[in-house]
Amino acid sequence: MKETKEVVIVGAGFGGLQAVKKLAKRKDLNITLIDRANHHLFQPLLYQVATAVLSPADIAIPSRSLTENCKNVTVIMSNVTAIDKEKRIIFFNDRALKYDYLILAMGAKTSYFGNKEWEKYTIGLKSLTDALKLRKKILFSFEDAENYPENAGKLLKYIIIGGGPTGVELAGSIAELSHNIIRKDFRKIDTSKAEVILIEGGARLLPTFDAGLSDYSKQSLEKRGVKVYLNTKVKNIEEGRVFTESRMFEANTIIWAAGVEPVPFSRELGFQTDRAGRVIVNKFCSVDSNPEIFIIGDMAAFTDDEGKLLPGVSPVAMQQGRYAARTIVNDIKKKERTPFRYIDKGSMATIGRKDAVAELGKVKYKGLFGWLSWLGLHIFYLVGFKNKISILLTWMWSYLTFGAGARVIQSPIDVKDTEVY
Repeated sequence: MKETKEVVIVGAGFGGLQAVKKLAKRKDLNITLIDRANHHLFQPLLYQVATAVLSPADIAIPSRSLTENCKNVTVIMSNVTAIDKEKRIIFFNDRALKYDYLILAMGAKTSYFGNKEWEKYTIGLKSLTDALKLRKKILFSFEDAENYPENAGKLLKYIIIGGGPTGVELAGSIAELSHNIIRKDFRKIDTSKAEVILIEGGARLLPTFDAGLSDYSKQSLEKRGVKVYLNTKVKNIEEGRVFTESRMFEANTIIWAAGVEPVPFSRELGFQTDRAGRVIVNKFCSVDSNPEIFIIGDMAAFTDDEGKLLPGVSPVAMQQGRYAARTIVNDIKKKERTPFRYIDKGSMATIGRKDAVAELGKVKYKGLFGWLSWLGLHIFYLVGFKNKISILLTWMWSYLTFGAGARVIQSPIDVKDTEVY
């Protein structure tokens, strides 16, 4: 009779979930999935929750629902506090669990590059809580402007810091919401006069994309009324104000989309980390001293054969999750480990309604074709049949009617400054 191995996976994101799906097929494994939240979150669509296109349930599905037919998978909602690497024990809250293999896929958090004080003046976008907080802030800005139209010019100003995919998608979506979708909803204000500002410290938007696609994205955003500032580094942020090297910007809503960093637990593992705090892993997504521990996704600093550090994007995490699962199975079969090889399938970013850029190897799309590629890929990777159908119908309705159906403010006006979700 084969010995049953204990596999613990921390994190129900893209990487962790892929590992669970692969390993759940093995009857000789007991798998425990631990996460602080009770759901898997499709992070690429967080900006659509933040801008009232989608509801939270459209992009999140309970982890237990995903594993209900996997009898060898146990889901625990908890917070990991420590790991005893010698005894192979993981601690969470007041409990402990022994493991034979451990996969750490705990993700990342918003990074302010050492300027922690900026956090209280801005809103990031890494969780449902962030998305709902931002949605509430945006929706209240319109309501307050309608109540106090004399202050509309100040209230309807939005600054997004960071010209990567998140910043570009947020800028386009906020511009579309204010300039088109809700323009007829108000009587005392003209929401099309809302000012959306995108600030990027580098020379172009979407710096990992082809230069032509970056230029197209800038031009497309500007056609939608977004003011784009390149080569503009932020020096300081205060309440309602952003200071750069050359000028000061004022806005009611300041969104930080400039960077992420691994969760702090990455530095507490006792392994070597890079400057960003990612654990430096070997070619097997592990560390030499503890080959039974796999570290994947945003937590890992993996350098490919060309010396390039893999980006912290979902395709990397998903491929590493599947790889870690296969490697565990091969270990049990006494097979020699083979190095992880990342297959880059391209990058995508949406700019607005029927407009996106996509770079799939040497093939590049923009405009409608880019948007259709983006739409198809996101529908394909969404978890759960209900989510795919719900989002597809929502997008079709939004496309045909310029509607955004998730414009519900979830806290009464007398407690609008508290986080009630």
